[in-house]
Amino acid sequence: MYFESREQAGQVLVGQVVEKYRYENCAVLAMNDGGVMVGEQLAAALHCVLMLLVSEEIEIPGEGLSFGAVSQGGDFTYNSEFSSGEVYEYTSEFHGYLNEQKRQAFQKINRLLGDGGTVDTDLLRDRVILLVSDGLSGGASLDVVLDFLKPIRIEKLVVLAPVADVSAVDRIHVQADEVHILDVKENYFDTNHYYNNNSVPDRADIIQKISDIITKWR
Repeated sequence: MYFESREQAGQVLVGQVVEKYRYENCAVLAMNDGGVMVGEQLAAALHCVLMLLVSEEIEIPGEGLSFGAVSQGGDFTYNSEFSSGEVYEYTSEFHGYLNEQKRQAFQKINRLLGDGGTVDTDLLRDRVILLVSDGLSGGASLDVVLDFLKPIRIEKLVVLAPVADVSAVDRIHVQADEVHILDVKENYFDTNHYYNNNSVPDRADIIQKISDIITKWR
């Protein structure tokens, strides 16, 4: 399945949840900039807040594998696809390198967003959380968001994405109360592959979209 744009895909997802959650206490939490574009459609239709949780993945040097990701709170989440033995092996071998990468990742997040980021945990507490991405393909980005949400008391976790790979969907079903994925791929290409229009605003414009969401409630 292909989509004209992230906004158009978001409208399709709106059709799947608007009747059920129109009058519920919801919050839309985007996993990435493209997810904000999808989630903007949901937040506008459901009259709820829109937030972005930024994370930075760290790769194992020379292998092109995601070892884990740093959230905007500074916490590091290991990629759940690794066994405890593999985590120990890589941590021992690349200890200094990984610590430096974690430090740099957290500094990058703070430069992008400023202290405090764009997620107010008080606005997530006791709400139905609609966790949104423009494409889910395994890796550590999903793990870090789920780890971030663990200490927050929420009513329900609903995960939505236009497209995802099989491994990501398998992990989501274990963690989420409800899942809406429009297309599941066994062989997942780059997320941009599934959109005819791949225009994604720069970070400043993405943050502005989040700030302006109330004006777009319909």
